[in-house]
Amino acid sequence: MIVLLPGDAPPDALGPLPGGVELAVLDREAPAATEFCVLDPRLRDRFAAVLPELTGLKVVQTLNAGVDWVPKLPDGVTLCNSGTVHDGPVAEWIVAVLLATNKELPRYLDRQRAGEWDAAGNTAHAAGPGSADLAEQHVLVIGHGSIGRALERRLVPFGTRVTGVALHPRDGVHGPDELPDLLPQADAVVLLAPATDRTRGMVDAAFLDRMRPGALLVNAARGALVDTGALLDALRAGRVRAALDATDPEPLPAGHPLWSAPGALITPHVAGSSAHWRGRAYRMVGEQIRRHAAGEPLAHVRRHGY
Repeated sequence: MIVLLPGDAPPDALGPLPGGVELAVLDREAPAATEFCVLDPRLRDRFAAVLPELTGLKVVQTLNAGVDWVPKLPDGVTLCNSGTVHDGPVAEWIVAVLLATNKELPRYLDRQRAGEWDAAGNTAHAAGPGSADLAEQHVLVIGHGSIGRALERRLVPFGTRVTGVALHPRDGVHGPDELPDLLPQADAVVLLAPATDRTRGMVDAAFLDRMRPGALLVNAARGALVDTGALLDALRAGRVRAALDATDPEPLPAGHPLWSAPGALITPHVAGSSAHWRGRAYRMVGEQIRRHAAGEPLAHVRRHGY
């Protein structure tokens, strides 16, 4: 069985592989008999170009949670995502921006750079309102899958109330039809849904108008979920705040109005990055290769919806 890997893959992290497994490098070659291909976004164009030649392909395994960037695959090819590899880092990024915005750290950083001592938020010495506490807040998670569960586990010890929404409602998780009633109740709305025909542009003017005044929109998913023009209008009007790790367009070009929009905190799609993610990802890939070689069901098979 031929397995195609990115050129920078650490083969040792795969662990022991069954006899007969041959590793090849997608950056340089694409044997027609390739059965299992490991893919990341930077190789999308290369993969799309050689896909017609991969007549033996049976499995495409991505190193990412989102798979909207993967080219359309032939019938019979199974697509798997990275499963829980990025759950911890993404959940930690969300907790970090919730804390940073609640404690007004971006504002204080601006004051530091300006050399200004601004104690307006110090309720012990001033009449300011003080910062928000996670213990008093309600966080609405749209796309309550494995990352949403990891986020909830981290927020509950703070005393935060977490409400989940998913395409398929279940015990403790609401369906999309309940969003209009849930949005006005939340102090923060976290986007973790994939980009699908159903979710693209879901955060439009009507969605933003339903949010509680001053609430925080957190996008740790895909920029396409948000109507950028509507978000800019809401930010400029002071109706909402935003913490964005994904934007539309992406990368966000220099001079784009989102960079300077009031109440916006932006990071360059790094929520899932950590010093240890690559090792975790390729250990997962090794386990998937062993499952496939043994004829066992694969984990993390990608299905539509959220």
